[in-house]
Amino acid sequence: MKAVQVTGYHRNLEAREVDEPKITGPLDVVVRVGAAGVCRTDLHILEGQWAEKSGVTLPYTIGHENAGWVHAVGDAVTNVAVGDKVILHPLMTCGLCRACRLGDDVHCENSKFPGIDTAGGYAEYLLTSARSCVKLDDSLEPADVAALADAGLTAQHAVAKAAAVLRPGDVCVMIGAGGLGHIGVQCLKAMSAATLVVVDRNPAALKLAEQIGADVTVVADGSHVDTVLELTGGHGAEAVIDFVGEGGSTTEGVRMLRRAGNYYVVGYGENIDVPTIDIISTEINIVGNLVGSYTDLQDLMVLAAQGKVKLHTAQYRLEQFQQAIDDLSAGKVRGRAILIP
Repeated sequence: MKAVQVTGYHRNLEAREVDEPKITGPLDVVVRVGAAGVCRTDLHILEGQWAEKSGVTLPYTIGHENAGWVHAVGDAVTNVAVGDKVILHPLMTCGLCRACRLGDDVHCENSKFPGIDTAGGYAEYLLTSARSCVKLDDSLEPADVAALADAGLTAQHAVAKAAAVLRPGDVCVMIGAGGLGHIGVQCLKAMSAATLVVVDRNPAALKLAEQIGADVTVVADGSHVDTVLELTGGHGAEAVIDFVGEGGSTTEGVRMLRRAGNYYVVGYGENIDVPTIDIISTEINIVGNLVGSYTDLQDLMVLAAQGKVKLHTAQYRLEQFQQAIDDLSAGKVRGRAILIP
């Protein structure tokens, strides 16, 4: 089958012919890939940022945001059947460890991460497990939702944490309205009555944010922290969700936070430098966010089926993988880039 692989760090991906995955275990599922999201994490993989953490052996196929049709199943699989439309939770989990038993399967002690530490979905077929498959509503197609498997799930996971403590009249600031942020905007408006302020340096991203539900948009022009403080009477926001995590956004995010507020870190790339006295004197909370649970993905698919979360995409054929990577790297993609095998 055709697959797009990492053959070395700091070099371009390569299209190669590789063997199709086979069923070897009773809970294995092989999916015919209908769409694979192109994520900024894929850029970080090529930069070598994940090399030590993942321990993956090169070459391997990347792509961790996947949806498609069930192609083959192991003899113990009962939740999906051949032909079913599915979106895949990005992790293959064991179901038996403490984290899985608690429903916190994103922290499974025995997980595999297709596209990160094992073969992913920039290919015609992908091996996953029954536990990873979420059946899609008849109204949804793989290309409509593939990037929700990670980008959407990550956004929903962070927003769900914030929505659980936000009250009507509270203010939530989102930093970044791009691939993750535009999903986060929709999730928050579906899950909370808080006032949503979106900050981005790109006017086109802010225009999209306005169209999909942002109450206020602020251009990140150097005065945006003061603008947010002015909007909140000088107190700051109850929640800040940072989808950028670099370029100074972490310092700015903390400055936009009110006393006892919550700063949800989603994007990454720089260190957070906050004096400990500032943390304890204001009792702010810094909360990390890693993908999301299987039930988070189920919830997100309900919102998608209800039309409350729609993915804005730029679609590319599988053989156009380099163009998709280049466009994402250059900031030319509004929403999410999708590869279609």
